[in-house]
This record gives sequence, structure tokens and C-alpha cells, in this order.
Amino acid sequence: MTVVRAGTLIDGTGAAPMRDVVLRLRDGRIEAVGAGGQPAAGEDVVDARNLTVLPGLIDCHDHLASHSYDLAHRWGLDERATTRTLRTARVIERTLGMGYTAVRDAGGLDAGFRAAIEEGLMTGPRLFTAVAIISPIGGIGDRVSPSGHECTLVADPALPSGVANGAEDVRRVVRTMVRAGADVIKCATTGGASSRPGHGPTDRAFDRDEMRALVDEAHGLGRTVMCHALGGPGLRIALEAGVDSIEHGCYLDEDPELIALMAQRGVSFVPTLTVYEYHRQSKAPHVRERARRLEAHHVESIRRALAAGVRVVAGTDAGGHGHPPNAVELQHLVAAGLTPMQAIQAATGRAAECLGAAGELGTLEKGKRADVVAVDGDPLADIRILQDPARIRFVVKDGAVVVRR
Repeated sequence: MTVVRAGTLIDGTGAAPMRDVVLRLRDGRIEAVGAGGQPAAGEDVVDARNLTVLPGLIDCHDHLASHSYDLAHRWGLDERATTRTLRTARVIERTLGMGYTAVRDAGGLDAGFRAAIEEGLMTGPRLFTAVAIISPIGGIGDRVSPSGHECTLVADPALPSGVANGAEDVRRVVRTMVRAGADVIKCATTGGASSRPGHGPTDRAFDRDEMRALVDEAHGLGRTVMCHALGGPGLRIALEAGVDSIEHGCYLDEDPELIALMAQRGVSFVPTLTVYEYHRQSKAPHVRERARRLEAHHVESIRRALAAGVRVVAGTDAGGHGHPPNAVELQHLVAAGLTPMQAIQAATGRAAECLGAAGELGTLEKGKRADVVAVDGDPLADIRILQDPARIRFVVKDGAVVVRR
């Protein structure tokens, strides 16, 4: 039995903070949440009476195995595979140390890391892996150089190609990702800010038939679908096909009908504001221009989505621009109009709903997995404290204290 004595508790549901609460954790789950009382002999006590206790945090869009946007890195040419693997492991361990007990990886991380954590070979968050991004030729998952040359290296079987063309081929690739260990299917129906010139944020990738086949196959195999879609026809195609979350969604404000559709169907919106802060400083003029042009639309899209009751969820889209503290996304969400409590929900209860794991994660309630973080200070007064490792005093995953500062 582990007992967490919380000075202030924010439970992830959006309810007002509670004072002087005790969490009792047994066999990896929350056994009770209630008023104080003296711990029994032999109980492991986490003394957080001067701290704020929250559910374990969740990043719903990360790229843990990506460390640069350079072409040599994307093709795996810049360092030995061993070094890259250990670099990724370090990022994963550091992410847990910052209070993130679950991460949905949106492509590039093979399922072996999840297996290694589950086996106890390394420490890290619960991983929900997409394995690789599925897109057509010319889409964001197509590994081609500016000269038009394709990467001819032997493919890693743990990271199969995500390029698919035509409805039947799309079904094949979805099955391939599931065989490789994908918990979620990641696809792309538009270009992005960092895509090659000529394939931008509102340029379509997959057509309707391809997307219907992708969603049908993924759902038939028990997988949710997260879709990179910024705007234009590709965004509409994704939503009409029935995807479960829209990643980025920068130009949703240009088609309010789609926001209403997301609210009606319970589709999550993962804006990934952090990555665009980086793109606005890009050395590539076309990337910098796209990221700056979409900024006002992006904020307006979030504002309208919130007003319509759409589930707004935290995700950094980190990786290519390095791995800053994941909670920087919460700071950007607050700047975009969320309250600090809404931002915390976006990384706890709302994020768990996006993962399809609301029955297990995201809130501090009886029966849930015992994932808990205790921080020094009040994140409702200053959301930035969640970015400071010195303020992350305790991290509990599955009822075990994995960080104690």
C-alpha cells in the first residue's frame, strides 16, 4: 500500500481543487480518495502535504524517436542505430521524470520500446504507438529527397513503410502497422507547415475512398485513428471518414460546419501549438511563412472548438525540433484561451478520453490506474511550473514511486 497525502488535489475531472486529501494506492490502482487519516505501519507514505497532486500527465502527440528534421536523420544516416536507440531511451525516461505517465507516439517509435518498458528493461511512460505515418505517394509519410530520390536503405521491419495508394493498399498498410505493434493508426490527409514546397497545410493527400477504407480497417481491428489534417478538402475528408482525432486542425475556423461535426461525434482536437512556435523560427522560408500565416487561424480554431464543446487535448508534436518539456504545450494552450484548469484537463482527463483509456487513466478516482504526480506550487496560478524538473517532486506510476526529488 502506498499512501499519498496531498495538500491540494486536482483530480483531472475539472472539479475544483480539494484540500488535505489522502490517496490510497494498492496493486497499481487507486483504492480510495478521501479525507486525511494517519497512515498505518508499513505503508509507503508520499508526503505531499505542501504540494499540489495531479493525475499523471499525458502527451497525445509526440515523436519520441525523432531528434531532428534533417534529411540525414530522417533516413537514419546521421548516427549508428545503437546510439539513436539509447538517445530515444533517454528521452523516454526523462519524459516520465517530468510527470508524464502516458504518451501517444505519432510515428517513428517502434513497439519494442513499449515492450521494454513493460518488461522492466527501462523506465518510461505508458506508450501508445502508431509505429509509422500512413500517407500516399507525395504525402508526409513518403520518404523522398528534394532531388526526387527515394531512400533506398533496407527498411527496418519494426518501422514498415507507411506509403499506401488506393483503398485496398491502404487496408494492407493498416494491417501491416497493426502487425508491427501499432496501438493507434496515424494517417495524414493534408500537407503541413514543414512539408516540401507544393504540399502545404491545405493541400489534400488521401481521397475519400482511401480514407473510408483506412478508418474502416483500423476500427475493425480495434484501433483508433489519429489524423494529421490542417485544413482544406483533406480536413473535411478525414472527418467525414470518421477519424477519432484531428491533429493540428489549424484552419478549422474556415469551415465551422466541421467544428460542429467534431462536437457531435466526439472527435478530439489536438492542436500541437508547440511545434508551430518552432516552425515560425525555421530557416526554411516556406516553412516559416506557412507557420506564421496559420497562427491567427489556429488560435481562432481553438477558441471556436472550445465554444462548441469539442474536446481539446494536449500534444506537443515534439521530436523534429528537439524534446522540450512536454508541459510547454499547456502554457501555449493557456495563451490561446484555455483556462489553466482546462489546460490541465487537456493533459489528464481529456487526454485519456482521446486515448480511449478514460476508464483507466487521466483522473484521480477510485479504481483508476495509480498514476500520480506531485508538484511544488500551484499550476492553476502559474501553469509554467510544470516545465521545471525541480518542481516535479514525486511521480507515481502504477502505484510505484518512480521519481522522488
